[in-house]
Amino acid sequence: MNVSLEVRDVRKTFDKFTAVSGVSLQVPAGTVFGLLGPNGAGKTTTIRMIMDIIAPDSGDVLLFGRPRRTEDLHRIGYLPEERGLYRKMTVTDHLIFFGELHGLKRGELKPRIDTWLRRVELEAWAARKVEELSKGMQQKIQLVGTLIHEPEVVILDEPFSGLDPINQQLFKDLLADYKQAGRTILFSTHVMEQAEKLCDHVCLISKGRVVLDGELRAIKERMGGNSYRVSGHGDLDRLASVPGVEHVVARDGAAKLMLRPGVEGSAVLREIVQFMEVSEFRSEEPELEEIFIKAVNDAR
Repeated sequence: MNVSLEVRDVRKTFDKFTAVSGVSLQVPAGTVFGLLGPNGAGKTTTIRMIMDIIAPDSGDVLLFGRPRRTEDLHRIGYLPEERGLYRKMTVTDHLIFFGELHGLKRGELKPRIDTWLRRVELEAWAARKVEELSKGMQQKIQLVGTLIHEPEVVILDEPFSGLDPINQQLFKDLLADYKQAGRTILFSTHVMEQAEKLCDHVCLISKGRVVLDGELRAIKERMGGNSYRVSGHGDLDRLASVPGVEHVVARDGAAKLMLRPGVEGSAVLREIVQFMEVSEFRSEEPELEEIFIKAVNDAR
């Protein structure tokens, strides 16, 4: 497997608080990789160590198959969680500034900027100051600035935070285009629905530790035997108390059940029919949110 980015047993402590405790992960080239977890799990700290913004207390970061070198960072596009633009600069000057940071010349930047501004429908705003742009427009400029030097690897920390639905879809489309071009994308999020739609591989962390890691499809197949859908008439609230049921998500008159390892679906069904008139009970691929909750609970 060709790996664009690898993190080996990195650890980071701030005073007496351990933010990251032995995280290891591999990001295959040409994939979308999700670094997932609740707020405070250690995602941003891990990304900052990858980007050499802060140094790990121990462990290693490898880029493109070798220990990270400063020049390798020019092959990465990074969109931090805390974002900001120089409000008095024009859009074009801002994008030139971002490109020059990565060694590009103004002459080669101008056609790239024109193309990108058309892509995000901001060509009419090229000469306007950032302070004249709406928040959504500024978010587009920040993403364009991340991609303007055509990086091989894109790292995005909570990229969909604060985006309206239209800009969320734009970001997703741009990332899909980037993946189609064979580039590698790593993004962090605590919203499992977004990761489920976009990711090929995931690494779920909780309290600074990896609790699940691998190809999303394989993880779902492995855990699919423990996930069931049940619908019918009766007290859905009682499903959570059925022996062998670990987690329940109920909606629209039906429920998804995650069973404990080794529990047979038939045994659970025998319990359910005692208080429900069941019209459907079938194995179903688990949602990523269910998988994450189970993985976190198992790791406690």
